Amino acid sequence: MDSITQATLGAAIGGAVLGKRLGRKAVFIGALLGTLPDLDVVLDYGDAVANVTEHRGFSHSLFVLTGLATVFALLCHRFAPARDISLGRWWCFFALILITHPLLDSLTTYGTQLFWPLDMPPAAWPIVFIIDPFYTLPLLLALIIAIATKKVRRACTIGLAISSLYLLLAAGTKWSIEQRLAPALADAGLQAAPILIQPTPFNIALWRATIIDGDRYFESLISVFDGQREPIFEPIKRNVALEESALAEPLGQRLVWFTGPFLRYDTQWIDGQETLIATDIRLGFPGFHPFSFTLATRDGDLWQPVEISEEVDTSRGLRFATLSRLAVRATGNVTALCASDFIEPHWRVEPFLYRC
Repeated sequence: MDSITQATLGAAIGGAVLGKRLGRKAVFIGALLGTLPDLDVVLDYGDAVANVTEHRGFSHSLFVLTGLATVFALLCHRFAPARDISLGRWWCFFALILITHPLLDSLTTYGTQLFWPLDMPPAAWPIVFIIDPFYTLPLLLALIIAIATKKVRRACTIGLAISSLYLLLAAGTKWSIEQRLAPALADAGLQAAPILIQPTPFNIALWRATIIDGDRYFESLISVFDGQREPIFEPIKRNVALEESALAEPLGQRLVWFTGPFLRYDTQWIDGQETLIATDIRLGFPGFHPFSFTLATRDGDLWQPVEISEEVDTSRGLRFATLSRLAVRATGNVTALCASDFIEPHWRVEPFLYRC
């Protein structure tokens, strides 16, 4: 999640746990600690693929953060002026603030390495977008009330309860979308295909489904207000003929470990060389995927891996007009936007479906 959300979550937890004893100090300490794991963004691993796949790594590990919370608790219990706060209370304060950061991140699409250093794929159970004002605003409002009225513990507890109910609502909404998709996937013979279902920007009313099927993948937009309308799957090329060359190299293998099968491949001339590029199709939106990486350059009939991967700007960036159309589509207006509206012609699979 974004830094503002993580800061408000940490502040609210701090106020709920030690607000009665520390007052506003608990809120401010919680806000600072709530953003601590994201300081890993300043680290440069010297390679674009490494920078993306190492983010939310060691700094988001439940093992590391639990250990760090224990150290903080021992130090505060020994040296803090508030001698009446027990070691267990200090530990709950630090552990809950730090651990909820990666747990909330794992509810987005990007992927969080909760069990680093174990060699396990990043955890991602997307039920909220990385920025969701409907989750953040109750926490922010609670903090304003807490600071203004000095009723820190009560206000923070209420804010946390409301935001937690929103996450439960998001989980329930995703389950309903999965149930709606299941018959359509079965009819299309895609019930066993890898599928990713995630909310579209800033809401949990409109959901995006991405289904992998060999040399193509399907995109579908489903709103909770679509009623009984059957979901439409729009096919897009993946260029899997390039996948073998991409996966033959460590950079490509690292990307697959991070994204699963949700990669699209392309070639592009960069500095006079034909370059193999992999795009993470999980993040962003069709036509607006922000993460594309160089993996190899062509040398005759062979692909030679690049020494240092670079990020390629292939996305046009989501503009206000697109976000407005997404908002209209979220109301159940099926004519407002198709997942394919911004796909370049060379990515389209014929015959292309425009029955949105």
